[in-house]
Amino acid sequence: MSNRLTQIATRTGDDGTTGLGDGNRVSKDSLRVHAMGDVDELNSQLGVLLAEPLPDDVRELLVVIQHELFNLGGELSIPGYELLKTAAVIQLDEALARYNDVLPRLKEFILPAGTRSAALAHVARTIARRAERAVVALAAVEAVRAEPRHYLNRLSDLLFVLARVLNRANLDGLGGDDVYWKSERLQREDAAAE
Repeated sequence: MSNRLTQIATRTGDDGTTGLGDGNRVSKDSLRVHAMGDVDELNSQLGVLLAEPLPDDVRELLVVIQHELFNLGGELSIPGYELLKTAAVIQLDEALARYNDVLPRLKEFILPAGTRSAALAHVARTIARRAERAVVALAAVEAVRAEPRHYLNRLSDLLFVLARVLNRANLDGLGGDDVYWKSERLQREDAAAE
């Protein structure tokens, strides 16, 4: 990990392989590369979310998460290496509890919708779930510590909660509430209330 990129177009991947952080080359369709790519995509999606107006505390948290995801990607790129610490998982647990405490209890499923920032948080949540599945698949055939899996699991939960927070933030004059799924039960209750 001490080497810095000095040349981007190396052409070494033209044969369908890529270099890991330990110098080994693997196929670009390997489970490890899939997991690394999904974590990279998640980090990039958080970058898109950070381009939106956000409450300062949410912005600060997401920047920390981006750094931890870079650690997670680095760990995945060097088999047997540890970069993501247990403290990072604990930090997500604490943030999850803090933000969840201010939200009303859900009585129905919500749609991944609402304000633009909330919708982007939902997209990031789904990418986090995919990255988690990729890490689980990798761990079925290679040694992977539990922290990456735990981190991605907690992060997807946190992004769901942050989407709800962002729907209420009203930074763009469009905030309000979650967008609820119109289940048959909810439709009956709405009709009965009219």
